[in-house]
Amino acid sequence: MMRKLALVIPIMLFVAAFAMYILKKDYAEIAYETRVIISAGAAVFSGVISFFLFKGNEQKND
Repeated sequence: MMRKLALVIPIMLFVAAFAMYILKKDYAEIAYETRVIISAGAAVFSGVISFFLFKGNEQKND
């Protein structure tokens, strides 16, 4: 699980930063607090998707 998180967290940070950049550049009329909420939602959504879609190399011990 830690190996998955090592990949998921940078993806979330990249998505949040990129969303803030795009929202600031193209949608400057949106309030800062709203931009932060939208970016945080995008980061969480991308983190959840990447957590479940990237296969880990975990071995199950039965």
